[in-house]
Amino acid sequence: MKHELTAVPLARASSNPSASGGWWRDAVIYQVYVRSFADSDGDGIGDLRGVRERLPHLARLGVDAVWLTPFYVSPQADGGYDVADYRAVDPLFGDLADADDLVRAAHALGLRVIVDVVPNHTSERHPWFQEALAGVPGARERYLFRPGRGVDGSLPPNDWESVFGGPAWTRVPDGDWYLHLFAPEQPDLDWEHPEVAEEFASVLRFWLDLGVDGFRVDVAHGMVKAPGLPDIGRGAQATLIGTEPLPFFDQDGVHAIHRSWRRLLDSYGGGRIGVAEAWAPTSERLALYVRPDELHQAFNFRFLNCPWDPAAMRTVIDESLAATSAVGAPTTWVLSNHDVVRHVTRYGGGAQGLARARAAALLMLALPGSAYVYQGEELGLPEVTDLPAESRRDPAFRRRTTTATTATTATTPPTAPAAATADADADADGQDGLRDGCRVPLPWAGDEAPYGFGPGGSWLPQPDGWGGLSVAAQTGDPHSTLELYRAALELRRAMPGLGAVEAGQGGPDDEWPGAGAGPAVYARGMRWCPAPEGVLLFTRPGFACTVNTRPTSVELPSPGRPVLSSAPVETDGRTVRLPPDSCTWWAF
Repeated sequence: MKHELTAVPLARASSNPSASGGWWRDAVIYQVYVRSFADSDGDGIGDLRGVRERLPHLARLGVDAVWLTPFYVSPQADGGYDVADYRAVDPLFGDLADADDLVRAAHALGLRVIVDVVPNHTSERHPWFQEALAGVPGARERYLFRPGRGVDGSLPPNDWESVFGGPAWTRVPDGDWYLHLFAPEQPDLDWEHPEVAEEFASVLRFWLDLGVDGFRVDVAHGMVKAPGLPDIGRGAQATLIGTEPLPFFDQDGVHAIHRSWRRLLDSYGGGRIGVAEAWAPTSERLALYVRPDELHQAFNFRFLNCPWDPAAMRTVIDESLAATSAVGAPTTWVLSNHDVVRHVTRYGGGAQGLARARAAALLMLALPGSAYVYQGEELGLPEVTDLPAESRRDPAFRRRTTTATTATTATTPPTAPAAATADADADADGQDGLRDGCRVPLPWAGDEAPYGFGPGGSWLPQPDGWGGLSVAAQTGDPHSTLELYRAALELRRAMPGLGAVEAGQGGPDDEWPGAGAGPAVYARGMRWCPAPEGVLLFTRPGFACTVNTRPTSVELPSPGRPVLSSAPVETDGRTVRLPPDSCTWWAF
């Protein structure tokens, strides 16, 4: 028979925080890119009220929490990650009352709320930086101002490059240079200055007092730089992030900051958490961010970057679980976010890309730990790759450099993209600038743009044909990606062998007989089993997961009763034929 995309009728059950040691250990957290989620006022830009009105979608989807990208006062040079006031809502997105209403509405639906905090840099419009430019005594000490090199100081202080391309230094009219690891409008703070730590502790308290449940820490690996700011000695530095040690990222000093924040979070109670956006060269280095006295989670970018290859997947899964288990922390799994090409497209695009993306989602949700879902992936949205140049907003797309070492010199204080250009083929340093393609506003209903996004248009153009991908179109269709996610999240809550690592400690009756002789040993919550080439097979108590990465179907002994599959599965109860590029969940 063929097993279609249906879930067994199991009762919905919440995660058990007392058993797992904290709600975050097996939580599924949904990322909302605020300006692209839902627009309530018709200006074409998503806002907090729009998010609040669409919270029932997230509750029905079955996630545990929502993470909101920055909605603070900002010139929007980098989509709000250039913050001018950390305690106020930008009028684009509403006001503080809207933020308060959103938090209360989410809590009423059983959803927790995590907000972004951006501690590595401020906006160049932040009062502190304006004071620094104006020559207020001591103001520049809060940032990384340095004299230039060369006889007349006309060369940057070192050879560091911006993640967005070009030099990481901009010169101000009096001759000093300031560091910006991202856009020139995002000057880096100096965390050696005591006022910086005091200010951010105050900011965290402000939002915790409003009721948020935690923070996603932007560039959590970047606040501390190596003493002396040494040269790196090579270009294309953005390609080294997360693969090699760098003097501006993953310095040991960041951990003292995170320990102080953990003490602050714990003082509030109620399961308030910190989540590190941290790039580190190894899984072991990444695990340092989630030691018992530091943050609660860290994004697992190695899993996100893993190709559609069974050996690579197994290696990343094993190394990730081993590293976090060594410090008693949960592993997080993520496939897409607002900074990367959507995984439907990364996996090949079209029908093949969608099939692999659906399978990868089931694999991710079956693994021990916590998972993050980026808005629209539950709809199977692809990357939009044909946006016109005039619509682009990503500073990485707009910033063009001629060489990796040419200095950016500002003859006036920067108030707009200092090195920006509308040239569409900006790629001097390998920065493809494709982040806009994953930020196109969501389709909610209807056959024409803006597909229910709001009463007006949308700040980025939506493709023709997205009506069939909308929430309304997919709701109730048992073969849709949306219903696949809903079923998977319901089963994930209901099946006792899924979720946190602690859920993976089963007894002798919880093991698939085909796994081999001997007692079940669930290393870090799961057990790998022999499988044909190109197939991953692992078990957890009472549960098995199969992933066929091959372009053709494959036959193997049936692991049990199929409960959910990303594609129809043929089984006679004894053997099963797994479709190509598919994942299936089994109960036994």
